Amino acid sequence: MSETRKTVAAASSARRSFLRHAAMAGGVAATGGIAAPAVLAQSPLVVKMQTSWPASDIWMDFAREYVTRVQDMSGGRVTIDLLPAGAVVGAFQVMDAVNDGVIDAAHTVPVYWYGKSKSASFFGTGPVFGGSATTMLGWFYQGGGAELYRELTQDILQLNVYGFMGFPMPAQPFGWFKNEVNTVADVQGFKYRTVGLAADLMQSLGMSVAQLPGGEIVPAMERGVIDAFEFNNPSSDLRFGSPDVAKNYYLSSYHQASESFEFLFNRDFFDDLDPDIQAILKHGVEAASTSNTALAMDNYSSDLQRLQDEFGVKVHRTSAEILAAQLEAWDILIAELEQDEYAKRVMDSQRAWVERVTYYELMNSPDYALAYNHYFPGKLAI
Repeated sequence: MSETRKTVAAASSARRSFLRHAAMAGGVAATGGIAAPAVLAQSPLVVKMQTSWPASDIWMDFAREYVTRVQDMSGGRVTIDLLPAGAVVGAFQVMDAVNDGVIDAAHTVPVYWYGKSKSASFFGTGPVFGGSATTMLGWFYQGGGAELYRELTQDILQLNVYGFMGFPMPAQPFGWFKNEVNTVADVQGFKYRTVGLAADLMQSLGMSVAQLPGGEIVPAMERGVIDAFEFNNPSSDLRFGSPDVAKNYYLSSYHQASESFEFLFNRDFFDDLDPDIQAILKHGVEAASTSNTALAMDNYSSDLQRLQDEFGVKVHRTSAEILAAQLEAWDILIAELEQDEYAKRVMDSQRAWVERVTYYELMNSPDYALAYNHYFPGKLAI
C-alpha cells in the first residue's frame, strides 16, 4: 500500500474507532442513570459504502433496501452513508477502495475486480454447468464457495476484505442489437460490451469486446464505440436508455447466468465492530437478498412489458444455435482455465455441487411452461 493510502486508511480507522466507542459510551451512559450529552447518546456508527451503480439505477434501489434493513435492525446504532459509482472512486475501483480503507464497504459484483484475477468470475460469471444463480448462491454458502472466495481474496490476492453474497440474479439477457441475430454468423464482427470471463466467451463467438461499467454503455453505443451490448436486466436497461439505441432485445444466455451481488467490507473495519453489529451487517445481506428478489420480479417483469408496449422493442429468446455455441465456447475456456490449480479446484467444487443439486432441482420441478401456456395460451410464442 502507498504511504498516501496508508495515511488515508489510518485516518479512516481512527474515525471508525471513535464513532464506535462514542456510540458505545452513549449507550452505557444512557442505561447507567447518568445524564449523557445528547450528541454523544445519538452518535451512530457511520459506514461509508459506495456502490458500482449510477444513482438512478435500480441496483441503487436494491442497495437502499440493505441500508434500511441494517439501520432498522440496529435500532439506529448503525447508519450507512450510501454513495453511487464515482462519488469516491470509479465503478471498477471499489475493491481497491475497500481494501485500502478509503471506504468502509461496497455494493458491487466480483467480476468488477476481474483484472486482479480471472478467478473472480467464478463467483458469479463463470462457466454455467447447469446451475441457476440460486443454485450457485447455495454453493457459496453450503457447498464450499465461501471458503474458496476467502482463499482467493485473502490468501492469494492478500486483500484486506470480507465479502458476502446476496440476491441471486435472473440469467442475464444476451443483450441489445440493432438488427435480429439468429445465428453465430450474425454476431461475428460485432463490437460488444460485456465483462469478465464473458468477454473471453463472446470473443470466441467472433466478437470484439469492450468492458465498460453500466453508466458508460449507451453513450458508447451512441458514439459507435460498440454496436451491441448487454448489462443485466430490463429495469436497468430501460433506465440506461437502451431502447433509444437498439430495438432488438434478446433474453436467455449462458454468458452470465449465475451472478449475485457482492457486499464488501474492509476487514479491519469489520473486525473492530461489536459481534452484534457484525451479525447485523452480515445477515442483513440475507434479508436484502429476499427483498431484492421480490423487487426484481416486480420491476423486471413490468419494465419488460413497458419496453415492448411503450418503446416498440422486439423481445426475443436467444436461438438454440447461439446457446449451443456458447456452451461449446465454455468447454474451450474451461480447459484453458483448468491449467491453474486454484481455478480447477473451484470448478471441480462447482461441478460436484451442480451435478447433485441441479439433478434434484430438475427432477423435482414441474413443467412451469406447460402450466403457463395452459392459463395464458400463446404468450410465449414470441
